[in-house]
Amino acid sequence: MITKFDSLYAGHVDMDNVGYAGTAVNDRSFSDEHLATVFDKAIAIAQLLDRLGYDTFWMAEHHFQPEGYECLPNLLLFQVHLAHLTKRIKLGCAFNIAPMWHPLRLAEDFATADILTDGRVVFGVGRGYHTREVETFGNPLLDQEANRELFEEQVDVIMMAFNQRSFSHHGTYFDLPPKVPYRGYELEEITLVPRPKNLPVECWQPIQGGTQRALDFMAKHRIKGIIGGGVAEGGVMDGMMEAFRDALVRTGRDAEIGEDLSVGFQFHLADTEEKAMKEAGKYYEENLKMFGPLRLHRGLSEQQILDIADPKKAPFAGLPTIEDAVESGAFLCGPPDRVIEQLKKVEEKYPALERIGVSHPVGTPKAVILEQMEWFAKEVMPAFPGRVEVAVPAD
Repeated sequence: MITKFDSLYAGHVDMDNVGYAGTAVNDRSFSDEHLATVFDKAIAIAQLLDRLGYDTFWMAEHHFQPEGYECLPNLLLFQVHLAHLTKRIKLGCAFNIAPMWHPLRLAEDFATADILTDGRVVFGVGRGYHTREVETFGNPLLDQEANRELFEEQVDVIMMAFNQRSFSHHGTYFDLPPKVPYRGYELEEITLVPRPKNLPVECWQPIQGGTQRALDFMAKHRIKGIIGGGVAEGGVMDGMMEAFRDALVRTGRDAEIGEDLSVGFQFHLADTEEKAMKEAGKYYEENLKMFGPLRLHRGLSEQQILDIADPKKAPFAGLPTIEDAVESGAFLCGPPDRVIEQLKKVEEKYPALERIGVSHPVGTPKAVILEQMEWFAKEVMPAFPGRVEVAVPAD
């Protein structure tokens, strides 16, 4: 039963001339002042979601993007600040990109945020998908096998640091602690200081390719999964949900399909489905224009990936449309009753699924996000009575 509604904001600034025929991604470059507006935009969204009863506000960690799409480099630092500006909403890391961190520094920083916010920050890890980011920080992404091996060792270390008073780890990438003399003895174990106050740590990870290796690793560490939404294709992916359930079962759990998962959707409300698609179409296109060449959308041909970068060719390249996304159920469009009907079908099919994410494509202006999130909270969320009610102050 759906009891929690979340929203993801990847950190895009307001931009104009969006869509397939709009400014090419590689031609976008904003001033430092405009890039910094990401913080005021995120604060406004967080405070609105807090007031309206959303459960978790997820944000993404990214670096080096003068194009303006993902401009939040340090989630934990920013979320401690947001916790002082909000009252109850949880603040989710979607995701801390482990290959851009030393695992013990990431574990320390999360533990500090956990203590300072009294448990309102939700941990999340990912492998990364921008070569410019991960490779610049000195770790592999082009070599996917090395990236996976590094990521798994990092998460192993983080979980030991969270859950053991003291520990040691001697692996391929990390020798923790190194065997060095310290104050009259040889160092053999190390203790994270501080450790998180709230144990066990709730941890989330995106499910993109969904290989058995990846899902089994998540199940081993009891990491929960987010399917779709944000930069990835949204909506329910039946095969992926079944594969995750199977991974949980292989650990000995008596799991149901949908357990420990969140499903993300992009959405736009309007009086009719046609009007909603017309209003949101350019934002959908901008999202795909940014993330399609990064191989985060299935089904694009090599020629389409080339054409999407050219505003003169992209509108005629047979690229996916918002109509396609609405038909597949990845993008929810229309009046509130229509969106409720679609989500009720998901709830009926997967009664163990408790958490839904609703968000907007990159390029969507701040004013549109605020208006849409408020409309959704007032006219869609009340149709799901299992959620925790939060009083909405009068305007």
